[in-house]
Amino acid sequence: MAEEKIRIDKWLWAVRIFKTRSMASDACNGGKIKIEGDAVKPSRLIGSGEIINVNKDGLHRVFKVKDILSKRVGAALVKDFMEDLTPEDELIKQKMGLESAFYRPKGLGRPTKKERRQLGKLLD
Repeated sequence: MAEEKIRIDKWLWAVRIFKTRSMASDACNGGKIKIEGDAVKPSRLIGSGEIINVNKDGLHRVFKVKDILSKRVGAALVKDFMEDLTPEDELIKQKMGLESAFYRPKGLGRPTKKERRQLGKLLD
């Protein structure tokens, strides 16, 4: 019997990496999902044991496929289907919330000169 495989966008949605399947497809089309260093299309079939690199919200996450599933499962069951191999420094970066320092709410317009200077100092 052949090994079971599933579309990567469906798996990413099922293990709750993305909120919707269309968001997972958009991430694949945008080059944010990579396997073995190559960007993949949403229709790429994956199997057990593959390593998936996900760039989402400014973080570089790494996941290993433990098992295949086609339906979304509860958050407590996700650990049975994937292993998080994300480096510790990326997790610390997420906890510190450095990305929120660069967040600008929609509708505020362009940053002022003063705000651009402050952002430049923060980045240096």
